[in-house]
Amino acid sequence: MIRSSGILMAMSSLPSPYGIGTMGKAAYDFVDFLEAAGQKYWQLLPLGPTSFGDSPYASPSSFAGNPYYIDLDLLIKDGLLKRSDVKNLSWGDDPAKTDYSAIYTSRFRVLRKAYQNGYDRYAEEIAAFRTENASWLENYALFMSVKDKFNGACWQDWPDDAIRLRKPEAIAAYTQELQEDIRFWVFTQFLFFRQWNALRSYAAEKGIGFIGDVPIYVAMDSADIWSEPQFFQLDENLRPKEVSGCPPDAFNDDGQLWGNPLYDYGRMKADGFGWWIRRIEGVSRLYDVIRIDHFRGFESYWAVPAGDETARNGVWRKGPGMDLVGVLTGWFSNLTFIAEDLGYTTPEVKKLLSDSGLPGMKVLQFAFDAHGDSDYLPHCCAFNSSMYIGTHDNDTVLGWVDATARADLDFARKYAHITPDEGWCWGLIRTGMASPSNLFVMQMQDILELPGDCRMNTPGIPDGNWRWRMVPGSLNRRLAKRLKEMTKLYRR
Repeated sequence: MIRSSGILMAMSSLPSPYGIGTMGKAAYDFVDFLEAAGQKYWQLLPLGPTSFGDSPYASPSSFAGNPYYIDLDLLIKDGLLKRSDVKNLSWGDDPAKTDYSAIYTSRFRVLRKAYQNGYDRYAEEIAAFRTENASWLENYALFMSVKDKFNGACWQDWPDDAIRLRKPEAIAAYTQELQEDIRFWVFTQFLFFRQWNALRSYAAEKGIGFIGDVPIYVAMDSADIWSEPQFFQLDENLRPKEVSGCPPDAFNDDGQLWGNPLYDYGRMKADGFGWWIRRIEGVSRLYDVIRIDHFRGFESYWAVPAGDETARNGVWRKGPGMDLVGVLTGWFSNLTFIAEDLGYTTPEVKKLLSDSGLPGMKVLQFAFDAHGDSDYLPHCCAFNSSMYIGTHDNDTVLGWVDATARADLDFARKYAHITPDEGWCWGLIRTGMASPSNLFVMQMQDILELPGDCRMNTPGIPDGNWRWRMVPGSLNRRLAKRLKEMTKLYRR
């Protein structure tokens, strides 16, 4: 990767009159801002559908796009909706926060109208889309349709064992019974990828690439596991034997209990890691650079007994290592990968990163420890690395300042030459820009100098996350000019 920089900004965080960011005008305006500010990348959070908890890292599909991001104004422009269809509906009351409960009912009610108006019009294109995406689309559409039939129940709790266990006769029967719902879910994906491809083409014309996440695990309640349970550590009743998490550390005595089923890497290897190849193939249609979340889990992963309420009783188990990483980097030699190697690292993890040749991640908020040296200090960073002030799991800079010990802040102030005129946010942006790391990524909240209540996610806190939105009018020429000048100064 050449020396460059970009901005981390979730699609959901864009301004919109419909309660959540979309692939409409605000997305195109943000691409224009990135170009004007001299940036090369827009880093996104995963674009898949969200479920209970609203996390983009717990999706019912690793391949599908989020129907929330389909822009309604573009559907009106295309004649699939009328302006009256979107009026007098509840989209939430706060333009700075996404109200997921408010938009859920309204969003799908409107998309059903678009489906009624548009499916036949685009029948030929939809047929081609279904053929091109048959490896995942049919399973996803059937999965979502059956979930709706059973009032949103997790597939493990579906009352009909035949469809839960994917008996061929049940697949055929439900496909016939729910064909209208299946068509609807196919249609939402057709619309999503139609709008996404247009946005991505526009960004490419402006010289802007997309960085996107691949969560290492998938949700239990997903079409992925329902359709291919053989690749996961499940018992005879298709229940997880062990689940994912992180061990206890200085920040959390209980560790982190994520709860995802774990992969059966033995079966995956015997299959040539075909599941992973298909997954990366899918996200390669979305992004120019792929960030592999929780990369250290490929070396070894924390396995927690299913049913435990904390991650305390987990154990480390060996992952596939270069057997898998080598397949992915070899198969997708034309793609650029970033390894998210944060958290508990060992010599074995460092060796895997070195053997892979992938750039790891450095986070400035982790660098300033007054009591000892940190590998995250800019002068310690290799060219082949990616520098972040903070990720979606971190506080904003101003929130971090409020929560950080005085001694550490004094060290950071001296190291980064923070002045009152420049302030903490732009002082750390400058520090990251000046670092040796080939890629530097900033959170939009820090560019706007926003406080800690604007952070995207607080790990371990189940409620209130993934809600921050940028208010209309936040972007301007002065901000773009300031960022471009700094980007040019540090040759990014």
